[in-house]
Amino acid sequence: MKTASASHDVRQSWRKAGVFVSLTVTATAGGFLLDHHVSLTSQAMLYVLAVVLAAYTLDWLSSVVFAITAVTLFNFFFVPPRWTFEVDSREHLIALFTMLLVALVISHLTAALRRETDIARRNEQRARQLQELASALSGVGSAQEVMALGHDALALAFEGPCTLVQCLPDNSLEWVGKESPQLEDGMRHCMKDAAVLGPGTGRWPGLNAWYLPLGDKEHMNGAVCIQNVQASDVQGREHAQALCALLAQALWRLRLSASMLAAQNESQRQHIQSTFLAAISHDFRTPLAAVVGAASALQTQGEKLDPVEKQRLLGSIISEANYLSVVTENTLQLVRLTNAPLDIQHGWESMEEIVGAVLARVRQRDPARRIKSRVPAGLPLIRGDPVLLAQLIGNLLDNALKYSSDTIELEVVQTKDTMQVYVKDRGPGIPESERAAIFEPYSRTDQSGQRGVGLGLAVCRAIAKAHGGSLMLRPRSLGGSSFVLSLAVDPEQPTQVKEIP
Repeated sequence: MKTASASHDVRQSWRKAGVFVSLTVTATAGGFLLDHHVSLTSQAMLYVLAVVLAAYTLDWLSSVVFAITAVTLFNFFFVPPRWTFEVDSREHLIALFTMLLVALVISHLTAALRRETDIARRNEQRARQLQELASALSGVGSAQEVMALGHDALALAFEGPCTLVQCLPDNSLEWVGKESPQLEDGMRHCMKDAAVLGPGTGRWPGLNAWYLPLGDKEHMNGAVCIQNVQASDVQGREHAQALCALLAQALWRLRLSASMLAAQNESQRQHIQSTFLAAISHDFRTPLAAVVGAASALQTQGEKLDPVEKQRLLGSIISEANYLSVVTENTLQLVRLTNAPLDIQHGWESMEEIVGAVLARVRQRDPARRIKSRVPAGLPLIRGDPVLLAQLIGNLLDNALKYSSDTIELEVVQTKDTMQVYVKDRGPGIPESERAAIFEPYSRTDQSGQRGVGLGLAVCRAIAKAHGGSLMLRPRSLGGSSFVLSLAVDPEQPTQVKEIP
């Protein structure tokens, strides 16, 4: 850092010397070229012009030295008697003093104008930096991104070095590397007082750095240290405070967003649990009562009942138990997918095998063989959980069997990058006003009078989303519904597939 600064100072010194010499040589050479064509006053104007250029190019001290040098050279080369520093007339002496005064005034005014121009340009750059930083911070999603943007902004605005640390929830500082005790002490004190420390602040003025808090006493998010600063740089300190205010707001916004998200997740979890308990108390009670009643009748009056009544009671027990099993499985899957949607298997699976296993199981409840399937051969493999996908397709087929008495079509269609599974029925259909609600948990239509707690389609959509796919409902032109499951097909298929014995 010091080597680079020294090299920069050397280059600046050589640049000043080059400008100084170039302007003096140019003004003197121009005076000699115009010596026999213009008056002494016009020659003096050449030096005045050089003084103006020097005042705009060089610093104030160098421009003053140049103004004195220009008057001296003009006197030596052009004011009679030439090639001496003597002045032969009072008029020329007054002209020289007047020229010197004008040159000094011009140098002062030009230097002031340049200084004001530099301040305005610096303020404009700082305002643009604040705007760009605010725009960049509005889209960040983590505290690490905020700290990275803040470090870049401070490094661009100040020579530094600059250090940023984040305050963790346990009030400890998240250091990136090994820091000095003085640096840590300064940051902890500025966070404790929620005030700026360092030169020009009235607090710890002997330091060679500003210590700025990221936040206030109620919401402290970290601290910033900017080294190698001056007490007179009030605007620089105000700019640093503005940058820290933007960083503090971004960090606090992220904390609020995380708290709100946690609160929403907790509220959703509580809602699911409450709904689950309500479903158990309302929809599980009737089948359980039927199972208990049928079993009690068989136990206490089994010898008095005829075989037909016994079979009816046994069938009732099996039916209600199956119903309870399906509802329980759907409820548990819904809770699992809601709380941990990414905690599922994603192996390579064959849609032909999944559909075949589902049909073998569902057709036991379809003695009329109403389900007609069309599954083309040679389908690509998909990434997913075969148990969940089988449950999804099975739920769709169960719904179709429940609400439709006609033929049910199961069709698998492959497109360029997706695989679609259609389950079509000719049931009563679903009104447009209820099409969005049927995918919500514990919601169902009551057109057919069928009982149910409305979990099947909610679980189906949750399974589809967990696999990165979608489940949509499309009404059929001649009546009925068509449920469409869309799953992405990975173009990079496995080269070797393990055969299932």
